Amino acid sequence: MLKKSLLAVAFISSLLFQGCTVEKADDANDMVASNEFVLHSIDNKQYVIKKTPSGFLLNGAKDKVLILDIFATWCPPCQASATHLTSLQKKYKNNLVVIGVTIESQIPNQKLKEFQKRYNANYILVNSDQNRLLIDAVAKKLNLGERFPIPMMSIYKNGKLVKYYLGAVEEEFIDSDIRNALK
Repeated sequence: MLKKSLLAVAFISSLLFQGCTVEKADDANDMVASNEFVLHSIDNKQYVIKKTPSGFLLNGAKDKVLILDIFATWCPPCQASATHLTSLQKKYKNNLVVIGVTIESQIPNQKLKEFQKRYNANYILVNSDQNRLLIDAVAKKLNLGERFPIPMMSIYKNGKLVKYYLGAVEEEFIDSDIRNALK
């Protein structure tokens, strides 16, 4: 009887430990996956953004300033910001990458193209399943919680946070932060 009980305990223990190993492997895979975001633009290009210890970095643009603009097409301050971001993208064309990340899920690319045309948003607009994951990661990194005002712009250089803004902001402030980041 004691032998059967010990055997049963040993068998159950081995199953428990095996389950922990699988769970840890899944956690490790989730961790790796959540450190890299594959985004698709409305013109069918792919962009990979990696989470760093102190911010985010666009693959292939290490020395450039990266602005992540979290926005919605229906948001008036977001619409106004589009012109400012286009102006800055044009001014710093070789040193700046602006990526607009919509909070709207399952929005047709055509609607984003209309937004781009109407509000002169001549920078990268992404519309991907991973938009929400990136937005959540940015908010978590900035300690913003799940709900925060838009537009929300965060500026990074070499994977490090330079500055972030909640709500509408004047172009001059963003310009100043870009200049300081490029020094």
